[in-house]
Amino acid sequence: MRITILYFAALREALGTGRETVELPGGIADAGRLREWLRERGGAWAEALDERRAVRIAIDQAMARADAPLRDGSEVAFFPPVTGG
Repeated sequence: MRITILYFAALREALGTGRETVELPGGIADAGRLREWLRERGGAWAEALDERRAVRIAIDQAMARADAPLRDGSEVAFFPPVTGG
């Protein structure tokens, strides 16, 4: 399965990239598992996407939970929570 991943705000800065296209290995079927797989890269990836950090996820421009399924061609965005005033 091939997907595009977008990183916004502080995540983009920490990871040094705003976008990548990846071919997922078998077993990566939902947004939560994708986040775990990216953390396995170690270093800045493990820190920025740590499960204790508040990170929002959107799939194909719709907010998603960790159990939201991925499909071939999905666009997945990771971003920190946004506050407004």
